[in-house]
Amino acid sequence: MFFRALFVKILIIIQSLFLIQISNLHAQSYPNKSIHITIGFPPGGAIDTIMRVMAPKMSKQLGQSVVVENKAGAGGIIGMQYVARTEADGYNLFMGTMGNFSITPALVKDLPYQVYRDFQPITQVAASPFIIFINPQLPVKTLAELIAFAKANPKNVYFSSSGNAGLPHMAGEMFNQATGTQMIHVPYKGSAPSITDLMGGQVQLTFEAIAIGLPHLKSGRLKALATTDNKRLTILPDLPAAAETVPGYVVKNWFGLAAPSGIPMDRVLLIQKVVSLVLQDPEVLKTLVDLGVEPIGDSPNQFGALVRQETERWQKLLQNSGIKSD
Repeated sequence: MFFRALFVKILIIIQSLFLIQISNLHAQSYPNKSIHITIGFPPGGAIDTIMRVMAPKMSKQLGQSVVVENKAGAGGIIGMQYVARTEADGYNLFMGTMGNFSITPALVKDLPYQVYRDFQPITQVAASPFIIFINPQLPVKTLAELIAFAKANPKNVYFSSSGNAGLPHMAGEMFNQATGTQMIHVPYKGSAPSITDLMGGQVQLTFEAIAIGLPHLKSGRLKALATTDNKRLTILPDLPAAAETVPGYVVKNWFGLAAPSGIPMDRVLLIQKVVSLVLQDPEVLKTLVDLGVEPIGDSPNQFGALVRQETERWQKLLQNSGIKSD
């Protein structure tokens, strides 16, 4: 009887170990091939730079290559549409901006996809405020002085942006609403010509990413009045936050990762965990700091709530301002 009982116990242990092994194999079955992450913009921008430094680190964690692909066009719509139509198996993901997830859906009717219906949020990867850059010839030294100057010169102060209805444009319109100013928007086809004309004096200010204006700030060709964050930045600790002068005025671009709806939740959570780990890597952190970007890596639920909150926010702004898409 003793040996029989012992034999039964051994069988139970072996069966348990076998089931654990099968469970582990099942858990490790994803990924078993390359994961493709699509960006809806050309190479070279902040979102592309961030994803390309993260991809090799993600590959190491996942044991499979992570391939970054640029499918530019229509402000990210082409790339987002492409991913929405792929299989919901976790092998095709979309890395997008706040504009992709929240502003475009609030602005453009008849999109070929619906963000809430066709995408599963994975994580907000990072966030970055803008800097309010001015031409050095503008006779103001603080944000309060800019507001006073703009009110004293209604419709005679011009701010540039990288394009109509993009986030820099939205930041300027939101500033007008928050301060009661009437600055005039001048859209350009990209950040480069916007900054060039700002330095040339054709416009007086712009709301732009830190990395884009920082070289010109260091050379003295531009001045900075404030960051559009609610706190001061590590990279520019002496620069005031706009919210110190205009309470509640906060504009932050963010980058997030999503998958086609229907992806198994265990795969969503695995990707989120990997992104969170990679954001702690020293090389990745240095890249983010150099770009003036804050790492996030939050949960799928938190990211989904952010997308909804921001969409509602920009819908109200667009309705009040009357801005239309091109």
